[in-house]
Amino acid sequence: MKLLILAIVGALIGWMTNVIAIKLLFRPVKPVHIMGNFLVIQGMIPKRKTEIAKTIGDVVAEELLSIEQIVDDFVEDLDKRRVVSIIKDKVVALADAKMPAMVPSMFKGMILQNIEKIIDENGDQLVVEMAEKLSHEAVKSIDISQMVESKINGYDFKEIERLTLRIAKRELKHIELLGGLIGFAIGLIQGFFVLHLF
Repeated sequence: MKLLILAIVGALIGWMTNVIAIKLLFRPVKPVHIMGNFLVIQGMIPKRKTEIAKTIGDVVAEELLSIEQIVDDFVEDLDKRRVVSIIKDKVVALADAKMPAMVPSMFKGMILQNIEKIIDENGDQLVVEMAEKLSHEAVKSIDISQMVESKINGYDFKEIERLTLRIAKRELKHIELLGGLIGFAIGLIQGFFVLHLF
């Protein structure tokens, strides 16, 4: 009976220790000063929020989602025929509207047909070149790492806590229970030695 009581006490201590450790990841949000500045207590995540945000931003940009990959996928999936058709319609309409009225309609028709032919023959290449040029500009001007970092830093801390707990709730519960199991095992071992040696 004594052995079981010691094991249960060990389980409670192990479980409570892990519950408190998980809470201390998030709480207290603001630094708590004990005895002046002798001891300052603050949750690990609020204390290192900016550093965590930067690290997550870097990981997302370097490992998960590069702007180059986004642009490459966009260019690859681009319906070039449709883009060429839109460009052709716009250019022909613009040329037709801007052409002087004194140009005979026969010549006007030939000019517009030539424009259409040139666009049909070179359109795909032009679209690829334009997309690559735009993508190069996008790569220079868009910083995914900075965007993610700013977004995380802009979140209210309670929202970050809520999201983290929503994502990792099951795993955190397992950590709490594991603390109880380990505490139970340690309580059994300690109890065995205490009861059998003394």
